[in-house]
Order: sequence, then C-alpha cells, then structure tokens
Amino acid sequence: MFRLLVILFLTVPLLEIFLLLKVGSLIGALWTIFLVVLTAIIGVSLLRMQGINTIQRLQECTSRGELPAIPMIEGAFLLFAGALLLTPGFFTDAVGFAILFPPFRQYLALQILRKGIWMGVNAQQQRGAGGTHSSGDSHTYNGEYKKLDE
Repeated sequence: MFRLLVILFLTVPLLEIFLLLKVGSLIGALWTIFLVVLTAIIGVSLLRMQGINTIQRLQECTSRGELPAIPMIEGAFLLFAGALLLTPGFFTDAVGFAILFPPFRQYLALQILRKGIWMGVNAQQQRGAGGTHSSGDSHTYNGEYKKLDE
C-alpha cells in the first residue's frame, strides 16, 4: 500500500505537468489557465449538488432506521472528488468528474463495502483463541467475571 501511494504521489504530478504543457502548447497558456479554472468552478457546483443529494439520502436512510453505509461511503468519495477538482490539472479533474457520476460512485461504494465485509469475515475466520491464527477451527468460550475492588 505504501509503495502504491509513493508511486501515485510521484506519477500524478508529473502527468499533470505533462498534460498542462501539452495543452498549453496547443491552445496557449491563457486558455489553459482558463480551462483549469473553469473545470474547477463547474466541478465545485456539481459537487455541491451531489453533496446535497447524498445528504438527503443519508437522512432518508436514518429516518427509516437503516444503516446509511453507502451514502456515508459516497460522502467520503465526494470529499475526495472535491479535493481532486480543486487541484489544478486535467487528469485530477477527469478522475474527480468520474467520481461525481452517481452510478460510478455507487459502484465504487458497493465495492468498498463488499471488500470491507469480506475482510472482516476473513479476519474473524483466521483468528483463533487469544487473537492468534489457528488451523481452521476456532472456539468460543463463554464465562462470567466479577470486578474486584482493590
């Protein structure tokens, strides 16, 4: 995971610089700056609308007594999309706009939720007594305890 983050933190800025230089050489520096600012403005307005929609869905879930897991994960994705849209560049804007697309965002949220549930079950199956890994069979011990004052 650490390697992936290092690669991303090195690759994404280099890709952004490359794209900004390429676009700037094609349409000029002022138009490139204008496009970067325009995509940020459009992105923030779309982000605001999607955020309000997600908050409403979150409130609907809680009023029905359901766990609002998907709207909460989508809210985190929207926060991430906002950071990407405010970062100057075309690649980060493209990723941010993709996250703003509701079906794609919901798909990502479901994948995160499924992976999280799978990891929780997997961790429970691998944990034996005392938190160590066992050879496949785990035991549950029930008991009572009393706290003695010293």
